[in-house]
Amino acid sequence: MSKPVVLVTAATVSELAQGLLRAGGADVAFMPGHIDEEALIAALSAREVSAVLLRGSPPLTERVFAAARGLKIVAKHGAGVDSVDIAGATRHGIAVMVAGGANADAVAEHSLALMLSLARGLSQFDRQTRSGAWRDLNQFTRDFRTLTVGIVGYGQIGERTARLVQACGARVLIHTRSKVTLPAGMEIEADFDRLLTSVDMLSLHCPLTEKTRGMIGVAQLARMKPGAFLINTARGPVIDEAALVDALRSGRLAGAGLDTFATEPPDAANPLFALPNVLVTPHIAAATTDAMMRMGTIAANNIISYLRGEIYDPRNFLNPDVFKAT
Repeated sequence: MSKPVVLVTAATVSELAQGLLRAGGADVAFMPGHIDEEALIAALSAREVSAVLLRGSPPLTERVFAAARGLKIVAKHGAGVDSVDIAGATRHGIAVMVAGGANADAVAEHSLALMLSLARGLSQFDRQTRSGAWRDLNQFTRDFRTLTVGIVGYGQIGERTARLVQACGARVLIHTRSKVTLPAGMEIEADFDRLLTSVDMLSLHCPLTEKTRGMIGVAQLARMKPGAFLINTARGPVIDEAALVDALRSGRLAGAGLDTFATEPPDAANPLFALPNVLVTPHIAAATTDAMMRMGTIAANNIISYLRGEIYDPRNFLNPDVFKAT
């Protein structure tokens, strides 16, 4: 009997994850380079693939699932599955699982780092100092602990970010559609428009859905406090980038910290890159050695357990009706 094949949508995955997959009786194959819909169709139709370990955000569409022979599970190396047609996967009887919480601490730390860097103007001071300019005694930044920070989305990443922000002394307002119990000292702001007018920093931690796509546009940026900051470690398309550029150029916003973009990788001519009040990173908030290990381990365990007819962690299962139907 041939071994089940696990296709990794990247050039590699952690050695521990590979070891778990092979110990579980699977062969591991990789897809280096750029991956589009046609490349996935070719890879999944060329031979029978039992599982996809999804790194990055290649498009797993209805066409891809229709071309797959024997595909049983897509296991995300992380939590964001906006590139996966979950309804299509369900129609084809394919499980979709995530590595719940594996990268939450890493992304939360990155979010806080962007906040602190913007509040204290670190990237601008770095550039000035390197250029030979010394400090201007009349140039001031903000005390982070005096700020009000709005957290949009209170999943595991949003929750951890909120705790870090609170630990640094800032006031925390949470906007979420879920019913949650907050730690002492945090507050819920259910009205999104009122949240925008209340915060000095807005940090986005919501998934990309049809409801959240473009949720920060011209109208929302106009409602934010003059001199406020915007942080995005969620998904790029939740922000209208053209509107953001205008708000930053006009001085309406004091700055933005962005780890994600509307198109990735972004064009080198993206106007955001020319703005001195923007701090950018290449979608690496989750890229710590510890988070990579956790994500790979959970994804591998999700796959091996499911192929054995078991569920590693029910909280990771996005379409459990597929399992009930088997």
